[in-house]
Amino acid sequence: MGELDGETVVVTGASRGLGRSMSLRFAAEGANVALLARGRDDLEAVADEATGETLVVPTDVTESEAVRNAVEAVLETYGEPTCLVNNAGIGQLTLHDELRETVDVEETDWRTILDVNLTGVFLCAKHTLPPMLEAGRGNVINVSSGLGRRALPGWGPYVTSKWGLEGFTRTLAMEYEGTVNVNGLDPGGRVETAFWDHLPDEEREGVLSADVMDDAAVALAAQPPGGITGESLPAEEWEARFDAETS
Repeated sequence: MGELDGETVVVTGASRGLGRSMSLRFAAEGANVALLARGRDDLEAVADEATGETLVVPTDVTESEAVRNAVEAVLETYGEPTCLVNNAGIGQLTLHDELRETVDVEETDWRTILDVNLTGVFLCAKHTLPPMLEAGRGNVINVSSGLGRRALPGWGPYVTSKWGLEGFTRTLAMEYEGTVNVNGLDPGGRVETAFWDHLPDEEREGVLSADVMDDAAVALAAQPPGGITGESLPAEEWEARFDAETS
């Protein structure tokens, strides 16, 4: 018996990195896991590796109709989702493998980054929350970053998106407190994912494994109504928080 037996978890950005690792862990814990990303082949590879139940749903999270259709597919296959993990995210490193200061940022890149990192989260919440609210329970986990609490030069669009995500997380938590718990989760540092492929070997010391958030994500996904909500912490701090609550 896993900690998430009978739960249905929707994960965006599930094809690689943090999303892939969390999805595999959710499935191993007994959850039905809906895998959302744009690339079907990469999602199929995750589904093949999973030890539990998965549903491959190729989805562009910036397209409202695509997100709506994905949620409908989940409802038809598993019933109402009980957890949404908004993990899909990009930055200038994703687009260009380099950082750019504000005057050098292309307008199209600014809009693309905010569209994925913020509008995508809004659309997934908009379409996933109604069945959760109807069922009377649910959890939303928004994958944030340390750059949602501080700033760095060259990271303008990404920092802006993650600061916005922090505010949106707290707003959702206030709106649906008592029924749906909404929290932020971040790895607490650089992670061994494609996002940091540009790093030279001498800077890779201390880079975290892609499974760094798995334990905290499971604990957050398993919360009952009226649980911890409206908070955003690195994975290690979430783990300590839940350990303290159960000791």
